[in-house]
Amino acid sequence: MFRNKIIFVAICAGALLVAATQAGLAQDAGWPPPGSLKVEGAPNQKTTPPATSGPIRLQAIPIEPQTPPEVVTPNSSANQFEHHDDILSLPRILGHQWSFTREYPPENLISERYMRSTDTAARGLTLKEAIFIALRNNPSLKAAELTPVGAVETIREANGSFDPNLTSQIDEIKSTAPTTSVLQTGGSDAFTQKLYDWNFGINKVSALTNGTWGVIFDNERTFSNSAFASVNPSYNPTLALSVSQPLLQNFGWKFATINVEIAESGQMESQWNYGQSLQDFVQRIGNEYWAVVLAEENLEVARAALRFNQDLVRQNAISVKVGTLAPIDLQEAQSAEATSEANVYTAEANLRSSRAQLRQDVMLNPQDTFLPEEIEPITRPNPQEQIVIDHERALELAVQYRPSLGGLRESIRNSLLQVHFAENQVLPQLNIGAQIGLTSTAGKTLCTPSLGTPTIDSGNCTPKPSIADPIPPVNSGNRLPFNGIYGNALDRMWSFGFYSYAAVITFSMPLDNAVARAALAQARVSYEQSRLTYRAALSQAVVDVQSGLANLYADYKRAQATASATYYARQSLHDEQVRFRVGMATTHDLLQFQEEQVSAEGNQVQAETDLENAKLALYHADGTLLQQYQINFQVQDPHEVPWYAAF
Repeated sequence: MFRNKIIFVAICAGALLVAATQAGLAQDAGWPPPGSLKVEGAPNQKTTPPATSGPIRLQAIPIEPQTPPEVVTPNSSANQFEHHDDILSLPRILGHQWSFTREYPPENLISERYMRSTDTAARGLTLKEAIFIALRNNPSLKAAELTPVGAVETIREANGSFDPNLTSQIDEIKSTAPTTSVLQTGGSDAFTQKLYDWNFGINKVSALTNGTWGVIFDNERTFSNSAFASVNPSYNPTLALSVSQPLLQNFGWKFATINVEIAESGQMESQWNYGQSLQDFVQRIGNEYWAVVLAEENLEVARAALRFNQDLVRQNAISVKVGTLAPIDLQEAQSAEATSEANVYTAEANLRSSRAQLRQDVMLNPQDTFLPEEIEPITRPNPQEQIVIDHERALELAVQYRPSLGGLRESIRNSLLQVHFAENQVLPQLNIGAQIGLTSTAGKTLCTPSLGTPTIDSGNCTPKPSIADPIPPVNSGNRLPFNGIYGNALDRMWSFGFYSYAAVITFSMPLDNAVARAALAQARVSYEQSRLTYRAALSQAVVDVQSGLANLYADYKRAQATASATYYARQSLHDEQVRFRVGMATTHDLLQFQEEQVSAEGNQVQAETDLENAKLALYHADGTLLQQYQINFQVQDPHEVPWYAAF
């Protein structure tokens, strides 16, 4: 009975206290605005308090539906960087090479006006939309995309060794020298000779045998005042075919194209590395996206705590004024209010920083301004999503789809090709060569005096009669049967009457062959090193997958537990507020329960965003992160055979 009386008296006292507090609030007009802070050294100066309400999220504009970006890099991606100008553009290129003006890249020209430009729009994006836009716009990812594109040109450069090489030479040479013999020029004091050459040739390395064949077509016109030149001027065409074939070193089944295979393997490895960069980038965008969500939720929690403490300060101030509460309770509430206000400032700064990082990585900039549009996350954490955990399946996916492992496997193949090449270089050089040529001559044939017994044939000639000797002698000279023009020389060449041939065998080998043996040892070391690196990466992949599964399971359970903790903390704070109103709890007790609720809410927000990041980490570990967002990445076969590399 006595206990019931005490409870009744306490309830009446609590009711009177609440009524007095409300009356005091109605009469108090001079109380400082909530959240004002006094700066030390300036008692009348106040800073603007942080907002305790209002929209945290931006007024975002929706965006049109986004389709998955194209992330594969076929060989055609390199065409835009190649030289496709025709021969008519050569004067322009030559003029550009000799231009006195200096070019500067646009990035070196800094414009203050451009640096002040900002796209003030904000876009509400889901996580998938943010990833799609970032994959299209982010410059760092675009730079990584160019690595396999540049590797395509390495393949074409390797194929270029089979490109036929055309050569030509056209010249005119004249020389005049003093005569050293009266017989050389028939009395002239100068020996004059003039040469004209127009030579053409083509040579090619065979993509089948690694041999080299060539065809040359040389032409020479010679004129001189020599008395011994029986054909003067003379035309001398020559057609020759040559072949050089290695038999040991640089020879073997498909060995001619081994450098092309090595380049193709390197290009595929660069594609795998680009795929890993894609996965890393998608995970980074996801982490930044959830960082913004976490910062928004933390700011909301901090603002709610500030509102609570501001209300508590107002209530305690009134209670102190009416004499129902000790000043120490007001001071404790004011200390909690200042602390929560500082927490709001910190949360606002974290939100701005997170938004800036996400904005710059997504790079949604349709207006081409210095600062792109702000990004407002639309997707919220979903801790209720059912998660199926399969350890064996996750490990199988990691080995099959993880791009870093694919790149290392291609690196092993590349190292094996290097070993194959180095083994061939240990062999001695044994080459065979052959050459066959045709030649002829034509020109103006002169009558040459006969030496010894004259030969009577159709080539005999008779000099013209002179005044001193009007009757020419009989059988006074001979004439070579090569009279004619350049066309006659070509006709005579195809008669195969004048030819040459040669056959050559060459052998070469260093006595100790130290360079080749050292290169082979290095190639084998590199091959073994790449295998061990792959084995280490495979072990790390197992660790990443198992850690990802463990973290995902733990974060899933943690999200459920923190949700329960938040629920009970709110109920406890509500009950403590009831006790505080009736005088059964102190300000210190109430603030402790309020701190527990703020801590529980912060833990819940952190756990839910950690759960989303754990999903990203697991998909990243098992190599299926791109597939989760319908990003079609496939390694393209870089093999291509230009017409000149087919034979």
